Amino acid sequence: MNTPPATDPTAIPSWTVGDVTVHRIDEIALPPATGAWLLPDATAGLVTGQDWLHPHFADDSGILRLDSHSFAFTLDGLRVLVDTGIGNGKQRANPAWHDLHTDYLQRLTTAGYPPDEVDLVILTHLHADHVGWNTRQADGEWVPTFPRARYVTSRAEREFWAGYDMEEARAQMFRDSVLPVEEAGLLDLLDVPTTGVDLAPGLRLLPTPGHTPGHIAVELTSGGRRALITGDCIHHPVQLAHPTIGACVDIDPQRSETSRRTLLASLADTDTLLLGTHFAPPTAGQVVSHGPAYRLSPVPADSN
Repeated sequence: MNTPPATDPTAIPSWTVGDVTVHRIDEIALPPATGAWLLPDATAGLVTGQDWLHPHFADDSGILRLDSHSFAFTLDGLRVLVDTGIGNGKQRANPAWHDLHTDYLQRLTTAGYPPDEVDLVILTHLHADHVGWNTRQADGEWVPTFPRARYVTSRAEREFWAGYDMEEARAQMFRDSVLPVEEAGLLDLLDVPTTGVDLAPGLRLLPTPGHTPGHIAVELTSGGRRALITGDCIHHPVQLAHPTIGACVDIDPQRSETSRRTLLASLADTDTLLLGTHFAPPTAGQVVSHGPAYRLSPVPADSN
């Protein structure tokens, strides 16, 4: 059983975007070996050559730091959760994800989002480390963790996996974390055109395909301010400096790079807050141009 060290449930990092407070709901820090596996082209020499990645996003030897967390915010009374992490008690092939026992739900509740009061769960894509807390065990069954919420993902995402010849590990993830939500009638599939689609005033889904065919990013606007939650179109800030670096699990690497470049170009040298779904603390920042590519200028969180 993998039981990460307990974290302080009272420390909930947050950022202000206009009239909205975005909370980071921590699950676990991913093991040091994750970066080299996930982003194999991010070699130690390449990473150490980017001084700005240290000390937050990489260590002195070039090992990348990555996290699993969600983002929660309230917009005009709508309580929103973006991605649901790995989950507790899930049987996973990846040892770092297997049979976790974390205080995620306690942290979510401390932030003001008890499971019964979440209205909307946005799933950027249907990978195991983004859907795990969709469900929790009750009387030996996997049931929706957020019973009054609508769970939303793109139609292209769900339809791709419906026609995919899944290996057993992925099929298990669908059985315990996706199908129970569908069977409860809580999963909504949305068409996401190239211009994006509005879920509510100030809340927009943007297509960022490549990592998976229906991958989406989440745009939040309020009071003249803007934030963008990456999902897995960007896993780590090193990809700002080297947008050619893709993940070993990208289904369409070329399309993933195109989505990443398009997104970064749209954010560069603006005041948009970029919130990385796997970025280690400080997690957020602004994209600034640097030569032919970019850097992340960190924006520290407040802790409540």
